[in-house]
Amino acid sequence: MLTAEQRTFANAQRVGRFATADQDGQPYVIPVCYACGPEAFYIPLDTKPKRVEPQRLKRVRNIQANPKVALVIDHYAENWSELAYLLIRGVAALLPPGDPEHQHAIALLRERYQQYQTMPIEAQPVIVIRPEAVVAWGKL
Repeated sequence: MLTAEQRTFANAQRVGRFATADQDGQPYVIPVCYACGPEAFYIPLDTKPKRVEPQRLKRVRNIQANPKVALVIDHYAENWSELAYLLIRGVAALLPPGDPEHQHAIALLRERYQQYQTMPIEAQPVIVIRPEAVVAWGKL
């Protein structure tokens, strides 16, 4: 669904903003690390300190109640002629450990982020976003 230019832009950025909404439509947005696969985006449930276990995170509960999500990947520059973003809207799900796509996602995430090479992210589900619409703006 992404063009080559959009994929290059997504891979050049380091963080995105992941938006979910609960069953009542209450929005929730957080910064996330991600990897871009051929047909999906992957967000790990990593082992950075959290107040609850990964399966009880607000983003996970929201996906279970309402799988419609958005991911914004942007580039900011003081020279506003260089501003750009991708808005990916789609459906999210949780990939369980052991699933072949989960294994592929872990490999992509570890390749992209050195911090994940030793973190046991393979023991947790991975959020997968299957894009339904992509909006690109600015100087990608």
